[in-house]
Amino acid sequence: WMDMGFANCIFILFLFKKNHFMSSLFAVFVGGGLGAVFRFLIGKYVLFFYQGVFPLSTLIANVFSCVVLALIMFKSVDFKWLNDHVILLLTVGFCGGLSTFSTYSLETFELLKNGSFGWAVLNFMMSTLVCISVIYVVYRKMT
Repeated sequence: WMDMGFANCIFILFLFKKNHFMSSLFAVFVGGGLGAVFRFLIGKYVLFFYQGVFPLSTLIANVFSCVVLALIMFKSVDFKWLNDHVILLLTVGFCGGLSTFSTYSLETFELLKNGSFGWAVLNFMMSTLVCISVIYVVYRKMT
């Protein structure tokens, strides 16, 4: 699949058009892969400038995922190119592959286990408040 290129994957998506369920699965598959790769790249990039205890790359991935999800959910009617499959690719696939609730939970637990209670509370507060705030701000700006 990796050698096929994104354009070929989209072409296959249109081949599945007669079978809506299969094309939906393919859209989620492609989007999930792209989101996971983007999450990996965020993690690698953050390491260039930050090696602290706080799980910054997870927070960045989650906030970015919230921005993308909010933009699509609150503005999809304005984007004519967003059909059902593209919405699935971006929301369930890309945002699902990018957002990291399980990683966020594990990192928060590790902070608590290692006695970094303040960092754990900060991670919980930042992740929750920032992500909800981002969705609210996008909603207010887009509606």
